[in-house]
Amino acid sequence: MKNLIYLQLKSSIKALVFSTVVILFVATSCGEDDSELVKEGGDFAISELAGNWEATSAFFSRDSDNVSVDIVADGGSLSLTVQSSGTCTFTVNPVDRDAYTVGGEMFWELYEGEYYFAIEWDDYPGDWASYGATLTDTIFTMNGGPDTGEYDFDNEGTPDSARIGFAFVKI
Repeated sequence: MKNLIYLQLKSSIKALVFSTVVILFVATSCGEDDSELVKEGGDFAISELAGNWEATSAFFSRDSDNVSVDIVADGGSLSLTVQSSGTCTFTVNPVDRDAYTVGGEMFWELYEGEYYFAIEWDDYPGDWASYGATLTDTIFTMNGGPDTGEYDFDNEGTPDSARIGFAFVKI
């Protein structure tokens, strides 16, 4: 009887060790982010954005209730300054409130062989949002899906999560 208990205990310990190794392997191999952050390789080099840009449209929309605003069409403005390193500053100037700035760093996210234009916002270090982006000599556009921007739609002091769509001309 003692030998049977010993063999059962030995088998249980082996099963526990094996299960622990499998769980640790799965936990460390799953969820790894294999993306790489680069300044070149996408549709254009990030350094090509260097300079000052003025928005011809600056669209913010909130999915939860389909509220949207184009601050340029409403009489406000949006400007963008980009350094050759990709450091950027957006100056948002709605017609009905004080202007404010938001900054970050632009780069390309290389993920599974594809490049995605992205910005790591200063207010959210270590996290970034991806956007559709196009660039010609004088026009830059960027469009984001849900939660890629923020805007205080009701002007109560708290920004709401928003989609964005910006079109800029180089000045």
